[in-house]
Amino acid sequence: MVLTNFPNGVSSFGIPLIGNGVPATKGNVYWVDYGSGSDGNKGKSPSNAFKTVAYAYDRVTSNNDDVICLIGNSTHVLTEMLTVSKNRVHFIGIDGTYGRYYGQNAKISLGVTTAATDIGTMKNIGIRNSFDNIKFTNENTVEEGIYCVVEGGEYTMYDRSEIYKSTDLDVTGAAELVMNGDSCHIRNCVIGSTANAISGAVTRANVLVTKGLAGAGKVSRDVVFENCYFWKRASNIANRFFYGANATDIERMFHIKNCTFFNTKLAAALPAQCVEFAAEQTEGFCLIDGCTSINNTKLSTTTGVYIQGTVPTYATSGISVAA
Repeated sequence: MVLTNFPNGVSSFGIPLIGNGVPATKGNVYWVDYGSGSDGNKGKSPSNAFKTVAYAYDRVTSNNDDVICLIGNSTHVLTEMLTVSKNRVHFIGIDGTYGRYYGQNAKISLGVTTAATDIGTMKNIGIRNSFDNIKFTNENTVEEGIYCVVEGGEYTMYDRSEIYKSTDLDVTGAAELVMNGDSCHIRNCVIGSTANAISGAVTRANVLVTKGLAGAGKVSRDVVFENCYFWKRASNIANRFFYGANATDIERMFHIKNCTFFNTKLAAALPAQCVEFAAEQTEGFCLIDGCTSINNTKLSTTTGVYIQGTVPTYATSGISVAA
């Protein structure tokens, strides 16, 4: 009995047999190998893989639960921002482990381009898409390309992935992740870097929450960050991990749960707060729940941000104490 659409299958009655697992699906499973694949191949097996992510994405069908498997022997380089507008498409990085917080084998990167539309490596605006065990990076220097991942979809899942923007370290408004998704869940991820220092008194955030940035009407609504690391090498007290500038940047719920805000000891300054909204939110609440901060002054001093932790004092909740 054939359970998958490639020779001999990769599962036995739904039990994954490859590393972090290729899910059982009625849809197509496509393989991408940037190092030795070809877009002239059929893409239905690792030995007959496509070369580029963009070509594989063009082959998938919306609402079919198609899967794109990224072989991790070399970086999957994009020549323009990948816009994921189809629904129920699943991107999986193939690795020898069940999944990593960072340093994933499968990497998707955008190099230097000249198009103003290349605002990030990837923009997702589809419904119920998922991204698993992938490292996203952006090395673009085009003026508009100040993000890595721009999220404006619905019910998106990011799991065991790393998101990193290596440039625009001195630009206010730049960010690793733009979060304007509806009911998105981000778990077990690393967002940011402890290697490259933020430059100057800028609010360059790991996560930027700005209504409408991913498209008209796009807003962060009922979003959950869970078991994530937010890394930074700050240079000024104005640097932030989460930032929103407007009073309507979140709707309903914005939940940061069991996460760590880590500003490396090599940093030149301690951010005054990890999570800041320049205006009190009028359409939603932000809850920082069971989180830990190291080498930052406070988790938040923004009116309307709620902090739940073992230490009930507002100004010191969740702050790690040196041994």
